[in-house]
Amino acid sequence: MSTQAAPRRAPRLTAAMREGETVSPLELFFDLVFVLAFTQCTALMADEPTWEGLAKGLLVLGVLWWSWVGYAWLTSVVDPEEDAVRLVIFGAMAALLVVGLAVPGAFGDAGLIFACAYAFVRIMHIALFMLASRDDANLRTSVIGLGISTAIASGLLVGASFADGALQGGLWALALVLDIAGPYFFGAEGWKLAPHHFSERHGLIMIIALGESIVAVGVGAEARVDAGIVVAAVLGAAVAAALWWLYFDVVALVAARRLAGAAVGREQNEMARDSYSILHLPMVAGIVLLALGMKKTLGHVDGPLKLVPATALLGGTAMYLLAHVAFRYRHIRTLNTRRLAWSGLLVAFIPVAVQIPALATIFALAAALVVLIVVETRSYGESRARTRAELRHEGEH
Repeated sequence: MSTQAAPRRAPRLTAAMREGETVSPLELFFDLVFVLAFTQCTALMADEPTWEGLAKGLLVLGVLWWSWVGYAWLTSVVDPEEDAVRLVIFGAMAALLVVGLAVPGAFGDAGLIFACAYAFVRIMHIALFMLASRDDANLRTSVIGLGISTAIASGLLVGASFADGALQGGLWALALVLDIAGPYFFGAEGWKLAPHHFSERHGLIMIIALGESIVAVGVGAEARVDAGIVVAAVLGAAVAAALWWLYFDVVALVAARRLAGAAVGREQNEMARDSYSILHLPMVAGIVLLALGMKKTLGHVDGPLKLVPATALLGGTAMYLLAHVAFRYRHIRTLNTRRLAWSGLLVAFIPVAVQIPALATIFALAAALVVLIVVETRSYGESRARTRAELRHEGEH
């Protein structure tokens, strides 16, 4: 009796689409490194709860986000389970761990360590993309352009490590702006994209960010657990659940379908760049700011929040909702007036929040989000059910 060897999958370190594949365990493993990064960004702002501290934390989050975005695009066309790719991603994960550890001192003594480790993460990304694009001239041109903007941004961060004050902050801001603007300068035609895999990857990083808001509850409570802490923890979980609902109930499903239905090439790539790579950053930033507000709330349940933490809690949630408004407008050119109005109400509530107990503020936030969900669900209940049924049917086929 003859036996046949099991078919071997051809190695794929070339730009072959991963459409139809789900996010791999290695990609999930890679993303989990960002749990530390998000936590450290929150810690950086918590240790310096000033406007300057918020700015520093958001700048660090921005450059970390853009490094993650690069790998999300990369693994749409490169199989992360190939041995060579695995080793490079493991190396990038180690460097990201160093980056995360250096976040609290990114504007101080650990600035150079942060910049060098971050540059290594980006270099590994560009190197893999160069290998993957060796048989695709259009992709190679796009990768070279990205490599230029990456080199400039990394160099600015290294330079910022030797500066301080306004100059240092300016160099960080310039590095972030030039890095994000790079794809706009060099065009979107050459990139390749697996839309279902790409949207799923962003959904998972949103869950990781929401997990940071849950972590903030535990960190804020420290070793003390009393009735006030218990109520605040429950309300914090309700807020996190509401943010999850607002994104995953319909928004993420419809956006994924629209991305998949866009014309392959420039249209699809630009939609992915704008809707996911760019507009998901304020969503994640809003969640991280919320986590800061939650941490401060759990630390002082009975007293009012100071202005900066109150702004982080309510303004961060408003930023999250405004990013949803922009997300919808980018896709279908219509405004979600409810979420726009709710974001305005949350910002308007900040002066009240600094006068009332923090527990009352988190209760008001949770109530506002629940009411928003109820209003939206009742207003488009039939279309929501129909959309979810259609998408479920598409997923089964």
